[in-house]
Amino acid sequence: MAGFPGATADREAADYAVVGAPLDISTTFQPGTRFGPDRVRRFSRTFDDYDHHTGRSFTDLAVHDHGDVRAWDDAADYLDFLEGTLADFHAESTVPLLVGGEHTVSVAGVRAANPDVFVCLDAHLDLREAYDGNPLSHATVTRHALDVADQAVILGARTGSEAEWDRAGEADVTVVPPADVADWAPTFDGDVYLSVDIDGADPGFAPGTGTMEPFGLASREMHEVVRAVAPDCVAFDCVEVNDRDDGQAAALGGKLLRAFAYAHADGTV
Repeated sequence: MAGFPGATADREAADYAVVGAPLDISTTFQPGTRFGPDRVRRFSRTFDDYDHHTGRSFTDLAVHDHGDVRAWDDAADYLDFLEGTLADFHAESTVPLLVGGEHTVSVAGVRAANPDVFVCLDAHLDLREAYDGNPLSHATVTRHALDVADQAVILGARTGSEAEWDRAGEADVTVVPPADVADWAPTFDGDVYLSVDIDGADPGFAPGTGTMEPFGLASREMHEVVRAVAPDCVAFDCVEVNDRDDGQAAALGGKLLRAFAYAHADGTV
């Protein structure tokens, strides 16, 4: 497995760490997220090193690629192990850049980061208590995040069950529909965890994902959100990329990961 392009720093010197988490056990339509980390690395190979928004080069950001944390079929056990891996990076003052895998891996990311605010680009509310009897389904992630964070902001959500929409109406959840995302301005009190579920994009931009949902975000809108939120963040993930397209979803995921690192470094130095 080739590393993420430009992630050349040794662990001891790293400010950021790419961590693959190829969990793929609760997908409810099109599986394949086990291939997500490798595809994001692969389809990021053609990107220029230089970012004109910040005047920075990716190879100068001290990014380390930890490789993949091999997944197995016990989600609870895997999430505990992954949480420990990510917590080690936080203890070393290294910002994890988690690459899924299904969205369930974000539960480990949030637990390790212990943020005040969970921000997610997502087509789905993911506020279910369980899906098909599974409390660790990819459809429960935001609910789990609220066990840790005080607030959740879901950008681009356009579908959910009636019970999820009821839950989304409570004071600790903010839902920004796709039409309003371009005008949304982040205002946070505390540390932020940013999760990018690639299905937040309209399927025309990212068809390689498990549960496509039309009427979504443009890739440009997602880029603007990532760059705006990054300076307040303590961790980042990109999830739900699979192998069901020609690389569109993986390329978008890789580009958003790089955009996060550029903007975070620019805003925290």
